[in-house]
Amino acid sequence: MSDKEVVVPNIGDFKDVEVIEVLVEAGSKINKDDPIITIESDKSSVEIPSPHSGNIKKVNLKVGDKVSEGSSILVIGTEEEKVEETTKPETKEIKKETIVEDIPTPKISKPNEIKQNNKVSIYKSSKALASPKVRKFARELGVDINNVIGSQRSGRIIEEDIKNFVSSNFNNPPEEKKIKPIKKLEYEHSDFGEVKVEDIPRIKKIAAPHLVNSWQTIPHVTNCDEADITELEEFRQNLKDTYTGEKKKITPLAFIIKAVVEALKIFPRFNSSIDDIENGKITLKKYFHVGIAVDTPNGLMVPKIRNANQKNIEQISKDLKKVSDDCRNLKIDKKEFYGGSITITSLGGIGGTYFTPIINYPEVAILGVGRTYIKPVYIEGEFKPRTMLPLSLSYDHRIIDGAEGSRFNNELKNNLGKNFAYRLAKQ
Repeated sequence: MSDKEVVVPNIGDFKDVEVIEVLVEAGSKINKDDPIITIESDKSSVEIPSPHSGNIKKVNLKVGDKVSEGSSILVIGTEEEKVEETTKPETKEIKKETIVEDIPTPKISKPNEIKQNNKVSIYKSSKALASPKVRKFARELGVDINNVIGSQRSGRIIEEDIKNFVSSNFNNPPEEKKIKPIKKLEYEHSDFGEVKVEDIPRIKKIAAPHLVNSWQTIPHVTNCDEADITELEEFRQNLKDTYTGEKKKITPLAFIIKAVVEALKIFPRFNSSIDDIENGKITLKKYFHVGIAVDTPNGLMVPKIRNANQKNIEQISKDLKKVSDDCRNLKIDKKEFYGGSITITSLGGIGGTYFTPIINYPEVAILGVGRTYIKPVYIEGEFKPRTMLPLSLSYDHRIIDGAEGSRFNNELKNNLGKNFAYRLAKQ
């Protein structure tokens, strides 16, 4: 066995290039051509492969270091491997010239198992083997690349492996479990000053794994748009009781609920659930129970406005007040959190415009509503002040595509417009 120093090879005219990833660690075993570090210039990211196989004795670099051609990367202990000649091998078609670091392994489902001297040795790198492009692809999909099994030589991961991993998780959602930090903090918060530790509210602890499961198993797409509710707001603020003449206090959310229900009738896929994805079946709901996100001192709750299609604006407004009060006073029945068609979460009373609401599984869509604002709109040759309502529609991309999502938002905008809103209010 001999020790060999691995240095940065010829990388062109680049100097002082930053190390963005160290893919190996001291004590681990690597094969020839396995990537050991990733460097990044102004133009691209490049992986530096190992020219030898062996055991890593020392790593001389860390993330953030600057390197040039000839910079020392690591020290590797190598040994010349001899291939024993065998007569009548037990396995079929074993090539005599095959060596560990160069064995082809097409389409595998677990780390490479390499037969050597009639024993099975399993190659497993301490870091996932993947190119910067593949790593970026995994990050964009929210996938921990270290959980993906590569199909290429030495367990190297390609984009197809990432896609298969995501598809597998969709079909077999992971069990809900406690949320743990990705890694242990190097320092305690108290090392930097005074802190106070509080218990997380029980409702938030219950909701946390549900939210994580929804985010990890549902491919979210969010369509953002805005609705012109100028006439709707004028109409709403001028509503008066027929008998007393007193002004009716009806929130914009009541109109939004009614408008959403009308859109659900035209786009029934938004009122569905995916319960049997393996057999390609979805459940289309004939009822219209709209979930409403209620902000309470104990955490977020999502009760349902039942049979919203059978109620007028005033009835919906009363139901909104009741379920909100019940949630804040913890008098709501647990069953009222289930059996929804779609959920609406509104930040209008707080602030903000667009955001990405998380779908409330087993529903397939959720509507986020921002705070209204005045915007100049060019109408009939002049700019006019209009009241605009930000809309953020998240949907399950497995059954709803971008075109359908946009059409749903367009229908919703029409439903909140000047003509349709009047008709809704009179129902």
